[in-house]
Amino acid sequence: MAASPHTVSSRLLTGWVRGCVWYLERRTIQESPHKFLHLVRNVNKQWITFQHFSFLRRMYVTQLNRSHHQQVKPKPEPVASPFLEKTSSGQAKAEIYEMRPLSPPSLSLSRKPNEKELIELEPTSEIEDSINVGKETKEEKQWKEMKLQVDDLPGILARLSKIKLTALVVSTTSAGFALAPGPFDLPSFLLTSIGTGLASCAANSINQFFEVPFDSNMNRTKNRPLVRGQISPLLAVSFATCCAVPGVAILTWGVNPLTGALGLFNIFLYTCCYTPLKRISIANTWVGAVVGAIPPVMGWTAATGSLDAGAFLLGGILYSWQFPHFNALSWGLREDYSRGGYCMMSVTHPGLCRRVALRHCLALLALSVAAPVLDITTWTFPVIAFPINAYISYLGFRFYVDADRRSSRRLFFCSLWHLPLLLLLMLTCKQRRGGGDPGPPPS
Repeated sequence: MAASPHTVSSRLLTGWVRGCVWYLERRTIQESPHKFLHLVRNVNKQWITFQHFSFLRRMYVTQLNRSHHQQVKPKPEPVASPFLEKTSSGQAKAEIYEMRPLSPPSLSLSRKPNEKELIELEPTSEIEDSINVGKETKEEKQWKEMKLQVDDLPGILARLSKIKLTALVVSTTSAGFALAPGPFDLPSFLLTSIGTGLASCAANSINQFFEVPFDSNMNRTKNRPLVRGQISPLLAVSFATCCAVPGVAILTWGVNPLTGALGLFNIFLYTCCYTPLKRISIANTWVGAVVGAIPPVMGWTAATGSLDAGAFLLGGILYSWQFPHFNALSWGLREDYSRGGYCMMSVTHPGLCRRVALRHCLALLALSVAAPVLDITTWTFPVIAFPINAYISYLGFRFYVDADRRSSRRLFFCSLWHLPLLLLLMLTCKQRRGGGDPGPPPS
C-alpha cells in the first residue's frame, strides 16, 4: 500500500527535527567543559573585584574616622590619678620625680633601659604634662577683669595725650610768644602755655580714640593705652573733653579770643581732618604740617593780639621743618603704616616723599634769610644758622639720593635737635625795639 504524500512530508520533517536536536546536543556536550571553565574564571574575577572594593572601602572608612578623630578630639584635660588626690601637690611632684636607685653592679653605663623601665617612666611624665597643660588651659580660659590702679593713671593719661609731642607743641608756642615784639607778660605767657598744652592733650587723646583698630596692627602703636585696654574709651573721651573745654576757655578769656579761636580750630583740624585723611590720601601730611605750624602762631597772637608777618614766618619755619622730620620717620615705618592701612607718601609715593623732604630742607635756608628782612631778627641770625641749615639740607640730599634706612634715620635724628637750636638762635638774635618816649629836644 503506498504512503500518502502528507505522511511522507511529516516523516521527513520529524527526521530533520530529530537530526537538529541530535546535533545541538552533541555540540553542547563538546563545549560544556570550556563554558564551565569560563564561568569559573568569571566568578573568580568578580570575587577578586569584590575583595578589592571591600579593601578600598575599609581603608577609606579608616582614614575618615582618623580625620574625624583628629578634628573633634579636644585638648586632654588633666587626669588626676588616685594617689595624687590623696596627697598634696608638693608630694605629688616628689613622687613623680622620684626614681628608684640603681645599684652599680646591676646597671652598667653601656646598658640601655629595657622596655619595662620605659613603660614605668612614661605614665609619670604623662601625668606631669597633663597637669601643666591643664593649668595653662584653665588660666587661658579665665576672664581677667581689668582693674585700673590709681597710681598707674597719670602714666596712662600721659601716654594717651602723647606727652612728648605735647611738650614740643608747648615749646614752639613759647618760642612764638618770646619772639613777638613788645614787653614780656608772664601771666599771659603761663596761661598761653597751659591752654595750648590742654588743647594738645585733647587733640591727641581723640586721635588715639579714633585709631584704635588701626593702631593695633602696627608695632609702633600697639602698646598704646586704648589698644591694650588699660583704660576704657569712655574714660579717654572724658579726659579729652576735660582738657579741651578748659584749654579753649583759658586761651579765649585768659589770653585773647583770637588765640582761643586758633586753638579750637587746631583741635578740629587735627581730629576731624588730619586723622581720617590718613587712610584716604597722602594730603594728610600737608594738613598735619599746618596743624604743627599753628602753635607758634598762637604764641605770637597771644603776645600781640594780631596776625603779623612774623607770625606767618614762624608758622612757615615749623611747616617746612615737619616734612624732613616726618618723611624721614615714616620711611623707616613703611611696613608698619601699610599694615595699619595708612596712606603715607613713603608707602605710596616714595619718590615724592624724598623730593618733598629735600625741598623743605632748602626752604629752611630761605626762611632764615627772611627773618631779618621782616625785622624779626638781626642779620646775624642767617649767618650763624647757616651751618645747621646747610647740614640738614645735606642730609636731606643724602636721603633723596640713597633712599635707605640709614640716611632716613640720620635725617630724622638731625631734625630733633635742629628745630630747638634754630629757635634758640632766633631768640638770641631777636630784633630789640627801643621803648619809651624820646627825651626833650635841645634848646
